[in-house]
Parts: sequence; structure tokens; C-alpha cells
Amino acid sequence: MTETFETIRYTADVVVTTTDGYVLLIQRGWDPHKGQWALPGGHVDPGETSRAAAARELAEEAGVYATQEELEPIGRFDRPDRDPRGRYITDAYRLTVLPGTIIEAGDDATAVQWWPLSDLPAVAFDHADIIRAATS
Repeated sequence: MTETFETIRYTADVVVTTTDGYVLLIQRGWDPHKGQWALPGGHVDPGETSRAAAARELAEEAGVYATQEELEPIGRFDRPDRDPRGRYITDAYRLTVLPGTIIEAGDDATAVQWWPLSDLPAVAFDHADIIRAATS
């Protein structure tokens, strides 16, 4: 019998919402989905927990600083076709902030913006599912 091995990559994403109904999205600077809106997030580095990665990526991509303890787990998203680059599994977290929280694009984000939850743009990957899970 021949065994098949699949490379699985591990990521973390963050749904940041305001108390008045907005969600933070970044505009992706790289493929896949270059130019599309997405949640802040990225790869979990060696020796790093997904929660630590989520806090780091949020700071790097959006200029929002949160402690790991402030990030509330939403769940794991692991549908095999969720990323066109191959198999990616993400742990998603939620953070609620006050309206007016300052955001600034950095790292691989070309822009950041607060979007009303009632009028979201199309988002990359399965991020619409993650946002729904975080806000329902």
C-alpha cells in the first residue's frame, strides 16, 4: 500500500470588532487574493502558539496591539479547499475594541479599514465563515 502525505500549514486569524458593529479588514498585498479584503492573520512560526501568532499578526498587519489573553478562541477552520495554495488549517480568535481604535497597515497589508458588519465587502478565503462564527 502506498501512503500519501499532505503538507499542512498552520495559521491564525483574528476577527476584531468594535462595540458599535464594525469589523477590521486588511487589504492583501500578496497573492493569493492580492488586493482583496481579509482578516488579519498569518502563519504560526516555529515554537509559537496560534494565539501568540494571532496577536503578532494583528500588530504587524493592522497596528492593533492585544495580549494573547485578550484573544478569545472562535474555533478551528480546516476545510481542505479553504486556501488555493494547499492545505491550511487556521485557529481563529475574536477581539472586541472601542470605536475609534487606531489602525495602521503594515507588513503584507496594503490598507486597513473598519467595515460595518451589515455591509461587508467580498472577503478572501473562508473569512466570511469565520466572521459569521465570531459574530453570531
